[in-house]
Amino acid sequence: MSAAQTAVPQAAGTNRAAWPLGIAGVVLVIVGSFLSWSYDRSILGDLSYIGDPGGLQRLTIIGAVLALILLLAIKGPLTKSLGPWLDATLGLRAFGVGLTLYMVLILIAIGTESGGLINVDPGAYISLAGAIALLVGSRLLPLRQLKDLSRAKAPAWAEILAIAVTMAAVLFGAAYALGLTEAWSFIICLVFFAVVVVVMFRTGTLNWFSHVAQRNKKVLTLAAFVVAFFFPFTQNGSDANMSIATQVLIFAATAMGLNIVVGLAGLLDLGYIAFLGSGAYVAAMLSESAFATIDWHPPFPIVVLLGACVAATLGLIIGSPTLRVSGDYLAIVTLGFGEIFRLTMNNLDGTNGPLLTNGPNGIPGIPELQIGSFNFGDTHTVGGIELGRFTNYYFLLLILIAFVILVFARLNDSRIGRGWVAIREDEKAAEAMGVNVFGLKILAFAIGAFLAGLAGTIKAHQDVAVSPDQYVFLESAFLLAAIVLGGMGTIAGVLLGATILKLLPEKLRFFSEYRLLMFGLLLVLMMRFRPEGLVASRRRQLEFHEDDEELAVAIGSDLVEEAK
Repeated sequence: MSAAQTAVPQAAGTNRAAWPLGIAGVVLVIVGSFLSWSYDRSILGDLSYIGDPGGLQRLTIIGAVLALILLLAIKGPLTKSLGPWLDATLGLRAFGVGLTLYMVLILIAIGTESGGLINVDPGAYISLAGAIALLVGSRLLPLRQLKDLSRAKAPAWAEILAIAVTMAAVLFGAAYALGLTEAWSFIICLVFFAVVVVVMFRTGTLNWFSHVAQRNKKVLTLAAFVVAFFFPFTQNGSDANMSIATQVLIFAATAMGLNIVVGLAGLLDLGYIAFLGSGAYVAAMLSESAFATIDWHPPFPIVVLLGACVAATLGLIIGSPTLRVSGDYLAIVTLGFGEIFRLTMNNLDGTNGPLLTNGPNGIPGIPELQIGSFNFGDTHTVGGIELGRFTNYYFLLLILIAFVILVFARLNDSRIGRGWVAIREDEKAAEAMGVNVFGLKILAFAIGAFLAGLAGTIKAHQDVAVSPDQYVFLESAFLLAAIVLGGMGTIAGVLLGATILKLLPEKLRFFSEYRLLMFGLLLVLMMRFRPEGLVASRRRQLEFHEDDEELAVAIGSDLVEEAK
């Protein structure tokens, strides 16, 4: 339902009761959060204190305060400033449903862990009653005709402040979620964050923020890197979380290279993980490991260039014959290439072929990176916080991801990028207009492979070992899924998709073999309800919603505004 929808007639008595009922619900949620929810301190991070809310109780209070702001936008001091713009009613309805679901999950968790709902303390029931009251009150509130929030323009300083506050919230939210070790706590925390995102979408603030981000791209990029830089300082020296973070960055850098091939050029590559593996094997074979098979150990900057160039050369070799085909046939050929790479690494063991990779045993014992006098395996203390080896690699990977994003952004805005998009849209039409189709396809393969090779050289040292079983088809499938899930052809979308698909499997290990089932369901739901991806480009949105005239008009006006 759009923000511009006209009001639905409601009974006068119902309207008078709705707002006070919502206020009462907010008060009950907050009061209940200051009371004990469970007598057992070992459940959900200790929710047993009165007057001292635990982590999940603080999240509940935050949700209640946000709901209060929406209520005050309907009737109160915020009515004149936010009321005409903010779709507060739809946001309250989402909060009512979300907080009720949140509290139900908490009751289930406490009951499951402690042996029954009889062990749930009154505070949890009070907060649940408040959430239900908020839900009922929000359903009784009438819908109103509003202005288009996406067109609202704030002063430049206010938009920059909104970006800074949002990115700070992302930083602390991520730090809190990663610090949760209990299965139930992590799941409930994810539900809360999902509720907040849905509320932002329903109120129109998410759409407004996307316009703000478009107008302040440089500020948003700088804020994102500042948040990423300060992230290790929120982990209290936790190697477990920083290990996950480095894996996310490697995965994201590799996915960004594949985004050139799939997202821009429209070439379905199912064997892309081989390029990451080629860079990793080059770094391993040239390292000072006792199992290295090449007696030459150049400085790491040279190893990085060699690994990237070898990967790019493989891209040229594979691309030259295979790019004569397209569509499903190209996908099958690249899938075969990925399997050939893995089998080749198995056979280069000195028996079935030259001794280069040690076959299935791989190359273990790869030493830590050493650039000048700086050893990436050493622990450093900054501001009283210990930063271990994973943090050192994390900062190096931040530099890498910045370089990869720069390359992607410059190519996307260049004549080459426009040529790739033309090939993706209609290869025959692009060729008829004079686009060098084959040359640009080869270039896409080579550049994408080059970027994957860069990431591979760092991955080898960060993992301390390489082996063929690290580069199987499933990894290529996950890379492709990250692009589709996040949004093909976008930077923020691919970073988000890569983070989700790499982070959640690590944090959901308590689901064991059911993790892949969950991801399969997630992808099915995404393809059904948002096929263009979480952060879709304008072109992709129009491709999947050709009949949406309002979307076409909005995108057209945005393009005109950017061109001014």
